[in-house]
Amino acid sequence: MRNFFSVAALFFSSHLLAQDTLENLTVTANKFSTKTTETGKVVVTINRQQIEKAGSRDLAQLITELGGVFINGYTSNAGKEKNIYLRGAKVDYTLITVDGVPVYDASGIGSNFDIRNISVDEVDRVEILKGSQSTLYGSDAIAGVINIITRKGGTKAVSANGVIDYGSYNTWRGNAGINGAAKNFDYNIGYSHNSTKGFSEAKQPANATKTFDRDGFNQNNLQANVGFQTAKTFRVQPFFRYNKNSGALDNDAFVDEKDFTYSSKNLQTGVKNILALGKGQLNVLYQFNKTDRAYLNDSSDVPGYYKYDRSRYKAAEHFAEAFFVYPFSSVKLTAGADYRASNYDYNATQINIYSPVPQKTSLSSDSIKQTQASAYAALHYHYQNFSVEGGGRYNHHSAYGSNLAYNLNPSFFIQKTVKVFANLSSGYKTPSLYQLFSLYGNKILKPETSLNLEGGAQVFSKDGKANFRVTYFNRRVKDVIAFLSIPQAPYAQYTNQDKQHDYGIDVDGILNLTDKISLRAFYSYVDGKITTKQGSKDTTYFNLLRRPKSTMNVFLGTQITKALYASLNVNNVGERKDVYYDPTTFVAQSITLKPYTLVNFYVEYGFLKSRLKVFADLRNLFDESYSDIYGYNTAGFNAYSGLRFNF
Repeated sequence: MRNFFSVAALFFSSHLLAQDTLENLTVTANKFSTKTTETGKVVVTINRQQIEKAGSRDLAQLITELGGVFINGYTSNAGKEKNIYLRGAKVDYTLITVDGVPVYDASGIGSNFDIRNISVDEVDRVEILKGSQSTLYGSDAIAGVINIITRKGGTKAVSANGVIDYGSYNTWRGNAGINGAAKNFDYNIGYSHNSTKGFSEAKQPANATKTFDRDGFNQNNLQANVGFQTAKTFRVQPFFRYNKNSGALDNDAFVDEKDFTYSSKNLQTGVKNILALGKGQLNVLYQFNKTDRAYLNDSSDVPGYYKYDRSRYKAAEHFAEAFFVYPFSSVKLTAGADYRASNYDYNATQINIYSPVPQKTSLSSDSIKQTQASAYAALHYHYQNFSVEGGGRYNHHSAYGSNLAYNLNPSFFIQKTVKVFANLSSGYKTPSLYQLFSLYGNKILKPETSLNLEGGAQVFSKDGKANFRVTYFNRRVKDVIAFLSIPQAPYAQYTNQDKQHDYGIDVDGILNLTDKISLRAFYSYVDGKITTKQGSKDTTYFNLLRRPKSTMNVFLGTQITKALYASLNVNNVGERKDVYYDPTTFVAQSITLKPYTLVNFYVEYGFLKSRLKVFADLRNLFDESYSDIYGYNTAGFNAYSGLRFNF
């Protein structure tokens, strides 16, 4: 009985993992709690304490600055998309999970989930699992998994928490939540709001005759989860998450737009069930994920192809999974199956510059749908200083049929100070609904598949105050889906054609200089090329557009007094390549974006035994001017101050 509650807490009450004493645990690597010294997988964690000391940062900024992942657009206007480039891989090769459950936007071209749909105030912990993880997590995990673990019930009967801050660009952020526990019941309910007047999404060229307008952004989030211990060995956890975003957009790079707006709604709801079976544990869960995105451009102020454009995307996904974890002495078995069903509707009304007659397009969820059914198993063996993990997954897709994935991850922990590890794993990315069934779709597409090699070493100090890790990775993806021109209508189509090869190194380390001073640092180098068919020849070239070859993040935090805390964060982003399509000449220009360094400073002071804290967050201290996407703006010097409470 005691074992059940211990395992259940580590599985699903992951707020416990946010404590510094458990910093070396991961639940994402194996779907059960594991010491990072006992796994050959590369995991980076961001805990609740670090989140609360992040000031005004949103989730994209937090992951970029403290997780060693580059997210293009993390300092752009709030309404600008946030593109995750984990180890230089393209956006749809990183799987986002919430509490271990995959989430998608089935209506998107790549079906990747928009992390703006999760408020940072909902988050208790983030685990970034690098390298292919398709054996345990299925499609999209070619580059890795970012597991966003939400806040759960507290230890008291009633606790309250919240934050309010205000700053640059007339930005307001507020959150209020309550949580607690009593006997066989626990709960967490939170609401957050974020609004900003923002700045112009598009960069204003020097010859512009009008001042570009500001593009605002609004966000509202509601989260609720409860837990019922209905029997000594059975726990039920229903949950509900709702997000609504709205904002203004611009027409293109260097092109303003006065009346281009969008709105997005995302609903995630379901239930998790945990049943103890002897030494093992059965987990059964269901989640419904619904996305509704709408765009409206009804202005002729800026010339373009469309004089009027209204479009709406509605997507739904059902996900069900059952998996069993059972320990056999020094071996743990994880075995399970999952089922995914997704569909979307698309409706658009458009008037172009050549005809006043509205053109209407409609795609129905009756025909735009797919299903996947998978079975997987993995073994984790640990004996003394040796660990090895291995497993496989069989996946059946309603459109293309079947595919397999596997992994093998040995590691040695030598004299409790050096961990040497190697990973061999395959991954896959299923074609999206858009790539299969849209106007440009191709129903005979195959999944993109990868082979990933990884190896490295991690050194731990004997006093547990420091560790340093170096990882080399090499990723090859075949059957990459390309968008190609064809001679007949619709004159373009998706097809499996390209091969992608990326490689590089990750370096990260944590050093607690004293009990009050800590240092966290990341360095990443990535290079890559694509091989594509051009006529009868294969052509190979660098294609990691908007992705820096090198990035470096350094974070230094110090508890100056019991009440006073300060931190300094330095982010260096190397040179990037981009392509600009000139709307006048219709010629593609190769662009080199200059490297930049951002310096951020944070300070807080606690009252009432730190239950009440006031803080100031100063970002881009030296007002660095730079671009992450050519023709679009990023934030200059910006500052925020606020109040945080926990009672």
